[in-house]
Amino acid sequence: MRYSGVPKKELKKAEISLCVMLFWIFMLSASQAVAQSGEEMVKRLAGMGFENVAFTEDEGERVYVLQNSAWRLQGVGIGKAVDAIQQEGLPKGKNCRIIVLENNVPQISLSYTPLTANPTDSAATVRRQDWEVSYELDGAWKKVRKVAKTNSSLFKVDIVLYPRFMFQNYKLSKMYDIVLNLSPAIEVSLWRGMKFTGQVIFPVVNDNYGRLYNDIRPGYVTLSQSIRLPGRIFLKGIAGIYEDQRAGFELQAKYVLPDEHFWLTARLGYTCRGYWENWAYSHGKQWATNGHVGIHYYWTKYNTQFSLKGERFLASDHAIGVEMYRHFRYSSIGFYAVKVMDKKDAASQGLNGGFAFQIALPPYKQKRKGYIPRVVGGEFGIRYNAGNDSRYGQRYRTSPDDNFLKENSLNSYFIKSELLNF
Repeated sequence: MRYSGVPKKELKKAEISLCVMLFWIFMLSASQAVAQSGEEMVKRLAGMGFENVAFTEDEGERVYVLQNSAWRLQGVGIGKAVDAIQQEGLPKGKNCRIIVLENNVPQISLSYTPLTANPTDSAATVRRQDWEVSYELDGAWKKVRKVAKTNSSLFKVDIVLYPRFMFQNYKLSKMYDIVLNLSPAIEVSLWRGMKFTGQVIFPVVNDNYGRLYNDIRPGYVTLSQSIRLPGRIFLKGIAGIYEDQRAGFELQAKYVLPDEHFWLTARLGYTCRGYWENWAYSHGKQWATNGHVGIHYYWTKYNTQFSLKGERFLASDHAIGVEMYRHFRYSSIGFYAVKVMDKKDAASQGLNGGFAFQIALPPYKQKRKGYIPRVVGGEFGIRYNAGNDSRYGQRYRTSPDDNFLKENSLNSYFIKSELLNF
């Protein structure tokens, strides 16, 4: 084609300028499409009830962050998020990652890497089992931690229903003394990692446990702060009044090894005895140092956890303990044994054991409406003391959900199994 009246040099410059302009228009349109896709996914996840939702993206990876607050069971809720992102929010030709929070603190991440042979694979070709689940965040949290979150969990109130059943058998004339309480707790997230818990105990049955168990009284009144350090290290501090006639301070630590089948735990508490009477709290003057160090292994084939612990209990008794718990979607059940090492007057030469179970209570769908307090189910469990030793081997709990079912709810291998079997 010939052009008349326009110098060839000027025409070439005009062609280059046009190409540059078209290139930038294309790039801007693509970036806007990516942003719109991510933002629409954030809105959808928030609409489903997930909290603290955000996303960010660079040339290599799209990162979503969310907190499962809409489903009672973490595996179910995370599976719902994966399904939604696969349907609408999965980027083409790059990695996708989901960081799961608990009280605004990152716990685990799920990552999907597209197949090299098919860089344009889409949601239609991706299955739940294609996602890798790990405690490792691979630097993704740094990218998204300061991004504004949608549907914040801060200052939202949960009323959690915790039934409590206790029994003891120390009398020849009677089979069991029992206590049954209904103990609702108010739980509020104050800032990242900080939670307030306030509980009231309503007695239902008190059969020979003593007059203090007849009163409506406070249970747990605590503040807890959780943080995550680099290298799969989790720390938690709890201060306040506990339900099992203890009060004080405790520091908890967890380190997940590079082989995530193994992890280490430690607790260090400094507590004294106390009790409520007529809504007045009385505490003793004798403080005790207690805690444990433990190593744990997770057998993925059967979702079974094995633990070996060295413990110092409330009577300053030292012991070695072993535990085995099998985890299911709605419950966990297992056995334990302890050997008290330094108390000659301990029953059965210091050897004791029993079984324990925890059950997650319904409702299992618990979507929140704004800042209106919602009522949700907690956990119910029993720890049976077969050796019947009431003095040695005694510990306390620092919160209503201080149990092995809750601790396992965000185990990376357990979540992977839930994605496979849902």
